[in-house]
This record gives sequence, C-alpha cells and structure tokens, in this order.
Amino acid sequence: MSVDSQFVHKVWNDTELSKMIGKDIPFPMASDSDGYVGKLYGIYDEDSGVETRGRFLIDPDGIIQGFEVLTPPVGRNVSETLRQIKAFQMVRETKGAEVAPSGWKPGKKTLKPGPELVGNVWKEWKVSEAFED
Repeated sequence: MSVDSQFVHKVWNDTELSKMIGKDIPFPMASDSDGYVGKLYGIYDEDSGVETRGRFLIDPDGIIQGFEVLTPPVGRNVSETLRQIKAFQMVRETKGAEVAPSGWKPGKKTLKPGPELVGNVWKEWKVSEAFED
C-alpha cells in the first residue's frame, strides 16, 4: 500500500517489479491516496505527502505482531518478512508452546518457553543455527 494510485502501481509492476522477479507480483497493491491508513500507522509524512516504507505483520485477530519502518534509501528484505510470517504462524499453531529463536526457519529447532529456559537458551540453541541454510 502506498499513496501512489493504482495506475502508478500498475506501471511500477510492469516496468520494474515483474522484471526483478520474472512475473507479476502475486498480491494486490492498494492505494492510500489520502494517507489515511499511513496516518493510522504513524508512517505518513504530512510535509511531503508520502508514506515512509513500512511493513506490518497483523495476525488473524487484527493484532500487530511485528513491524518495520525504514526510510526510503534502504529497501526491505522480503525473504526475512516471509520467514517472520512463518515463525508467527508456527507460534500461533502451537498456541505458544513453541517459539522461534532469532533466524529460525521452518523445520529448524524451536524453543519451548518456560522458567527452565531462562538463562539456558544457550544450551538449547546455538547462534550458528540461525545462519544455516
């Protein structure tokens, strides 16, 4: 979603995005032409009339579980966003009985929260696991 019109989104997809990924983007782009949604999330810049780049991970109950806001010079990492979505889904599916440590990927070890884990995370999970492919 951005303050750009649906027509600008179409041109951006056709001339840029689709060439980067080899196909049209697989999700709709929404227009927030008046900045209403951006204002609600605190990312709309009144002076310039644009929204700061941000992403918000919202669960099925409408609760923001994660967000990231970056200024335009630095792009977002879609792979990291997808990893986080999968992690939040896993935590939701296990009803919090398992949690995802930093860098967790599907199929990798999870942690089981509880008093016995406090001060013992290092025994359960090694930082190097976050960087395995």
